[in-house]
Amino acid sequence: MSTEEISLDIDASLARSTARSQEIEAALAKDPSQFRILTGDRPTGHLHIGHYFGSLQNRVRLAQQGVETFVIIADYQVITDRDGVGPIRERVYSLLTDYLAIGLDPAEVTIFTHSQIPALNQLMLPFLSLVTDAELRRNPTVKSELDDTGDRPMSGLMLTYPVHQAADILFCRANLVPVGKDQLPHIEQARVIARRFDERYGRADESRPVFPAPEALLSKSGTVLGLDGTKMSKSKGNTIELRMTADETAKLLKRAVTDSDRHITYDPANRPEVSNLVNLAALCLDRDPVEVADEIGDGGGGGLKKLVTEAVNEYFAPIRALRAELEADPGHLAAVLADGNARANAIADQTLDEVRAAMQMQY
Repeated sequence: MSTEEISLDIDASLARSTARSQEIEAALAKDPSQFRILTGDRPTGHLHIGHYFGSLQNRVRLAQQGVETFVIIADYQVITDRDGVGPIRERVYSLLTDYLAIGLDPAEVTIFTHSQIPALNQLMLPFLSLVTDAELRRNPTVKSELDDTGDRPMSGLMLTYPVHQAADILFCRANLVPVGKDQLPHIEQARVIARRFDERYGRADESRPVFPAPEALLSKSGTVLGLDGTKMSKSKGNTIELRMTADETAKLLKRAVTDSDRHITYDPANRPEVSNLVNLAALCLDRDPVEVADEIGDGGGGGLKKLVTEAVNEYFAPIRALRAELEADPGHLAAVLADGNARANAIADQTLDEVRAAMQMQY
C-alpha cells in the first residue's frame, strides 16, 4: 500500500469514527446505561490543563450523565519506555487527587491501578496468542517507538503495549473508550482481539460473544498547545499543572510565546501561539474564541496574557481548593484507591473465570 493510499485509508477511518461518535452521543443522551467506559492515564507526571480540556472534562460529563465508568491509573505501563518507575507512588496519588478534585465521584466511578489487578494482566497471555509480531509492529505507537529508539532495543512490554491496552479495555467488558484520533488504532486492535478470541474459543452454549467489541468516542475538544506553542507535554515542561497555584500559573503564562503583532486575532493556522492562548481563555470563559480575540483587540500580548491568567485562575480556583483539601487527607485517598482496586479485582476475576471456561482451562 502506497503512502497516499495509507493516508486515504486513515482519513476514511477517521471519518467513519467521527460519524459513529455522533451516533453514540445521541444514544448516550437516550440511554447511558447501555454503555460502559474505560479510560485512564499513565502516571508519568502530573496532569495539566491540556489533559483537562482534552479528556478529563469529558470523563466527568459522561460519568455525571450516568455512564458506568472505569478509570485506570496505568502504573505498569510506565515501564514500557522507561528504565525505572520514578516517583511513582507520588504520581499515582497525584492522579487520583486530580480525578477527585475535577468531580469524578468514587462512589460512582471505579478508579484503580494496573499493578493491583492480577487477573487483568493475566489476560495478556491468551490475548498475545491472537496477534502477530507484524501486526504489533504496524501499530503507530509501537512504530513510533521503533523509529525513535535508534540503536536501543525496544522492550517486549513496549512491543505488546497495544495488547496490554486491549486487556485494560476488555477485562471490564467496556464497550466505549473516549479517545483522540491518534488512539483509534488501539481501539481497532482491541476489537480484533475480542473478535478473534470469540472465533477461536467462543461460547458453546451461548450466542453472545465473550467480549463486546469496544468502540471509540472521539473527543470534541481541540488540542491545547503548550506555552511555547508546541504540543503540551509533561516532558517538555511547557504545561500548567492542575496542582499549581495561581501565582505559579501567572508566572508561567507571563513567559508564554506570542508574536510581535499587537492586534490580537484568532487565526490558528497563521498565529498558532496567540490563537492557543485565546482558545485557552475561551475554554475557561465558555465563550467563542473569535469574540474573545475581538474584545482584546489592540491590547497586545500583555492584554492577552492578563485575560488568560485571570480566566485560568478563576476557572480552576474551586478545583485547586478541593485538591488541597484532598491532598491533606491521605487516609481518604488510600481508602478510595483500595475500594476501586477491590471493585476492579472482583470484575477481573469473574472475566478471567469466563475466559478459562471458554478455553476449557478450569481444573
